[in-house]
Amino acid sequence: MDSHFNTLSAMQSPLHEAAIHSELFASVSSSSDGHGKPPLAVRPRNLEDAGLSELYVADLISKHLFERGVLDLHEVTRCVALPGSIVESVFAFLRDEGRAEVRGATPTGVLRYALTERGRLAAQEALLRDGYIGPAPVPLAQYTALVARQALQQQGIDRDSVHAAFSDIMIRPEVLDQLGPAMHSGRATFIHGDPGTGKTFIARRLARLMAGGVLIPHAILVADKAVRLYDGGVHEPVATAQDETPLNAALYLDRGHDPRYVLCKRPVVVVGGELTMDMLEVQYDTATRIHHAPAQLRANNGMLIIDDLGRQRMRTEELFNRWIVPMEERRDFLSLRSGQHFQVPFNVALVFSSNKHPHELADQAFLRRIGYKIRFEPLTQEEYTVIWQQECLRNNLPANNSLARFMIEDMHGRLGVPLLPCHPRDLIGLAMDRLRYLGQHNLTEEGLRWAWQNYFVEPGVAGEERDS
Repeated sequence: MDSHFNTLSAMQSPLHEAAIHSELFASVSSSSDGHGKPPLAVRPRNLEDAGLSELYVADLISKHLFERGVLDLHEVTRCVALPGSIVESVFAFLRDEGRAEVRGATPTGVLRYALTERGRLAAQEALLRDGYIGPAPVPLAQYTALVARQALQQQGIDRDSVHAAFSDIMIRPEVLDQLGPAMHSGRATFIHGDPGTGKTFIARRLARLMAGGVLIPHAILVADKAVRLYDGGVHEPVATAQDETPLNAALYLDRGHDPRYVLCKRPVVVVGGELTMDMLEVQYDTATRIHHAPAQLRANNGMLIIDDLGRQRMRTEELFNRWIVPMEERRDFLSLRSGQHFQVPFNVALVFSSNKHPHELADQAFLRRIGYKIRFEPLTQEEYTVIWQQECLRNNLPANNSLARFMIEDMHGRLGVPLLPCHPRDLIGLAMDRLRYLGQHNLTEEGLRWAWQNYFVEPGVAGEERDS
């Protein structure tokens, strides 16, 4: 993957973070958007609102009780993320069926429940059918409708917002003016260029343009099987009411949505050379009997970056062909382990990143389907100097332009090494390691030569001029 462009990071105050969180929450949980539209995900009042059958919820509650033993009504409500009125009605069904019984009450009078022997057998059978234990899933139809309402195309991306989002990064305005329309359109984008030109870093930073929060369900329900969708490694929750701070408590008081969803920032999923075709299908864990959503489903309403394109284990043509239908029709087709096929929305900003030229990887027919092909070039001397200054400040060093000129003229220029965004950070980082080891504080040409020799391994780059 490409090394990052260097940035001047600004510390955000808690008040600023609060404003962001408040805006995100308002975008998904307000009672109206000013145009008479309903909120995105209101709390269900009954099973019909939740889109779930009584038997499914009964099995889900039974699995929780089988795993946890005795639970009171409030605990079960939190486990399945459904209102107490729904849980109470399902417990009535379980008691009528002889599957659950009351085991006393809490000191505050809340009933506590446990499974009967018949209930334990039924729970074991339910676990054999589907091992998912967690918050109640969201029906596929409800999820599909929500993805459409949270679509990337619903947000406005203009030139001012794009340039503001990248104001702390050294990137050419003309490149931004290619990336901006690409994000605005929602069409696939192919960024390419030499290693180290900042492709991956800039691709990740495009997430800055994806404003607002999105609701991510813990799981979706397909043919009575839960497909786990929420992934803590991908989805970044906005602060919740459970975060015990007065600030968050004030933000989230009386603001709620269907708790089967998690309010998150728009997701950014990055896959690289490890990507296989199997990773783009629903994964079934035979040990836990749980279905897991593939990368592109977890990236819905956000961005999917396929990095290091051309280094995957499958043929590039095979990978490209996998995306033709999703790119053109905004939908994807998946299947469960049982063979049950189903359709899911594909609302993803798809970004391909490669060190190779597009013509080396795909034919013209496929490249026409990719709306934007954007090349990343090495830096000019002026751009390199700006990044050098930024990196010096980040390391509490004086922004010594004479050292920048030394690197540009005596090292890069003499040895014919392109000026790449990754070089100032990496070389200064190595030089700083040496300074700390020696107990010194001043960056020198000698230290930078030492860093250069450690950094480059190609013949003719570490210290000797290349043959012309």
